[in-house]
Amino acid sequence: MFHNFFKNSRVAFAFVSVMFVLALGQCQAQPSGESATSAKVAVTEEPTVASKTAVDLSTAIAKVAKETIPAVVHIEVTERQEVSNPFLPFENDPFFHYFFDVPHMPRKFRRELRGLGTGMIIDDQGHILTNYHVVGGADKIEVLLTDGRKYQAKVVGTDLKTDLAVISILTDESLPHVTFGDSDKLEVGDWVVAIGHPRGLDQTVTQGIISAKHRQGIMDPSNYQDYLQTDAAINPGNSGGPLLNLQGQVVGVNAAIASESGGFEGIGFAIPSNMAVHIANTLIAHGKVERGWLGVSIQDLTPELAKSFDLESTKGVLIAQVLKSGPAEKAGLKRGDVVISYDGQDITDTRSLRNKVADTVMGKEVKVTVLREGERVDLTVEVGSEQQAIELLSASLKERLGVVVRPVTAKEAEKYGLDAQEGVAIKSIESNGLMAKAGFEVEDIILAVDNQPVEGVEGFVDAMNSLKHNQRVVLLALDHHSGRTAYVEVVVR
Repeated sequence: MFHNFFKNSRVAFAFVSVMFVLALGQCQAQPSGESATSAKVAVTEEPTVASKTAVDLSTAIAKVAKETIPAVVHIEVTERQEVSNPFLPFENDPFFHYFFDVPHMPRKFRRELRGLGTGMIIDDQGHILTNYHVVGGADKIEVLLTDGRKYQAKVVGTDLKTDLAVISILTDESLPHVTFGDSDKLEVGDWVVAIGHPRGLDQTVTQGIISAKHRQGIMDPSNYQDYLQTDAAINPGNSGGPLLNLQGQVVGVNAAIASESGGFEGIGFAIPSNMAVHIANTLIAHGKVERGWLGVSIQDLTPELAKSFDLESTKGVLIAQVLKSGPAEKAGLKRGDVVISYDGQDITDTRSLRNKVADTVMGKEVKVTVLREGERVDLTVEVGSEQQAIELLSASLKERLGVVVRPVTAKEAEKYGLDAQEGVAIKSIESNGLMAKAGFEVEDIILAVDNQPVEGVEGFVDAMNSLKHNQRVVLLALDHHSGRTAYVEVVVR
């Protein structure tokens, strides 16, 4: 379940260690009775004395570490995998049997993978926030508290796209837990503290500053990313642990490091607390995350594009395409519109719009302001859901290909070693359709179209809709029975 985070990337995820999650607000891990008034995780308002005020740094860090460590837990996971026998192709080879006397060769065998990670207790009900890559795909999860208590944990919900997960333990005993600070109020240069279990070294505390905000492209670019960058030492094992301000509030969840060696090289990344709180509350309430959807293709404004559209700056997002029958089209949005405001918040680039739409509740009516031919236009959009997007996009393929596709599940991605949003799986197939005649089956996965990687349902639909009638195309497909890939040529209607 862990190998995807290293494949074809310079980013080495800290996925094998236990991180000590820091208590969020009020500079201390709180006993269960102090926040029992609400089951919802909340962001604590910044104290009257802001973090920018001069403090005794060594005293502040020692206080943060001492008072928040009790809310940090050690997570041990076990995953059982079924693996194809690597010697199976030689089972009928006499030369192989001459040297290896194997009377019967099983087609598959099972193996166990073990991993370590960190989590933080976020309420008095035993909910624990951690990284997806710590617990994703695990068959068994054990949680060890700092006082020695040990519990079996269950998964409440996971979200691969933000690398976050919530697990829970059952206990009648009092549990310390953290509170969250407002990551939007962080400034570059603010002091932060990381606590974790790097390289198996318990309760390691490191300090640094916020080096940058809004970093993207750290993981799969199709994921929802808005990373904090820090120079606080983060190594394998810090994954899932807290990044705290000097008030002891969790402002980030440590998730990744940028390194060629696999060790700390001065660049670490954390998921902002505001995003983490939203995802955690959604997982606790619904067990999964459903993101808002507008039905548009967007792109950043370059200086050249801004000039061609007679715009004074590159702030805003250009709408390149509006999906037919989608929420944006119904609201009156058009190709060439430049989105400058969404739900009362300024939009500067595609990241900000994408993340804000994703966080919007399905069915909510949102005011969107665009620049159209130099004029400001206010529109009201009823935000749709990802499921609506999938259904609408998939329906357009059924007539041409005789197939309905769906996103690859997190379990399938783990099983076949795929990145998030890589490929699409076949949900249903018509027996006399084009894809069925080419040999495809339900649950097979399409990875590429004419050597161009497929990124989710929308990417596959765009690729197929761009093809002409009777055009030949080569699909890279993964057979769900064997896990092997092969190229298949089809002629699109």
